[in-house]
Amino acid sequence: MSEYSPGGVGGLSRLVAAQSRAISPENFSGAKGAAASAAEGSAAAAARDLGRGWKVSPFIEVPAGSVFPLAQIDGPGVIRQIWLTPAGCAWRHLIIRIYWDDQEQPSVESPLGDFFASGWGGLPHSGHGQISSLPVCVNPGSGLNCFWEMPFRRRCRMTIENVSAEPARIYYQVNYELRPVGEDAAYFHAQFRRSNPLPYRTDHVILGGISGQGHYVGTTLAWGSNNSGWWGEGEVKFYLDGDDEWPTIASTGTEDYFLGSYNFWLNRRYQTFSSPYSGLSQATIPDGTDPGFTQSRFSMYRWHLTDPVRFTSDLRVTVQALGWRSGGRYLPLQDDIASVAFWYQALPTSAFPALPDADGLEII
Repeated sequence: MSEYSPGGVGGLSRLVAAQSRAISPENFSGAKGAAASAAEGSAAAAARDLGRGWKVSPFIEVPAGSVFPLAQIDGPGVIRQIWLTPAGCAWRHLIIRIYWDDQEQPSVESPLGDFFASGWGGLPHSGHGQISSLPVCVNPGSGLNCFWEMPFRRRCRMTIENVSAEPARIYYQVNYELRPVGEDAAYFHAQFRRSNPLPYRTDHVILGGISGQGHYVGTTLAWGSNNSGWWGEGEVKFYLDGDDEWPTIASTGTEDYFLGSYNFWLNRRYQTFSSPYSGLSQATIPDGTDPGFTQSRFSMYRWHLTDPVRFTSDLRVTVQALGWRSGGRYLPLQDDIASVAFWYQALPTSAFPALPDADGLEII
């Protein structure tokens, strides 16, 4: 049995040699017996009549163009849960990064909203949907939560960068355990990519350039439609361990991969849903009703929790963007597609493609 128990209720009865800790603005180090003890902070004025122990530092400010260290932890240990709620700028302009052990290369690099399956979040004209899945939940009003198991052996470093022109306010808590980590434990990874617009007759690459042994555990898509009509005929493809022209695994359509069917429609209207393993958490239609309206926006997630895609040497994941044109023919689309790929693998982490700059991340 693994030295750290799986998520959910399994293994909760076992006694384990672990120490629970939490990092927040009230305890930046996570030290034992140091929570709620801040002497100064963002709410010091509100607590001036009460003093220490009365919510003196509930959030941090991240100035425009700066990086804030959310957590620095010496291991071995396991990140168990992350809670965040941001304010002040679009979530696409807040970048979360996680570095494992002594690596200079992040193993997690993603805009904040996309990491929590809410790529359109933080925008007054788009917003975000509630998500009630196992590894990620997004709760009213903007409670971003993840429960991905993230073991590390020597250290964990977690940062958030504000690439916007406005200051951001971040409330957060990182819950973790100090404990031994098994030899077979892989490291959590997440990578963001955006095609805007997707070049004609090309696939959007969700993940590529990955080497080593691991398993793929999830995909999020924030899809902006630039044509009228249905946009999801394209297949999601997994190229495993030397696959060249043809993949080993392919879906029959985009909505099929996300465990829906027939355009996600009910009575010819998009039906949003959120389930433990998949969801269409958002379908924003400009006129509110017409499912074929151009400039519509969709958020989807698919978690491979019981069916991880395992690879031994390399992995590439792509999705096509296909609609319909005259004569019953497919139309290659040039949509705005932003994705996050989630996987576990042994270190070292391959270098990620450079993130777009602030203008390249911006949602108009």
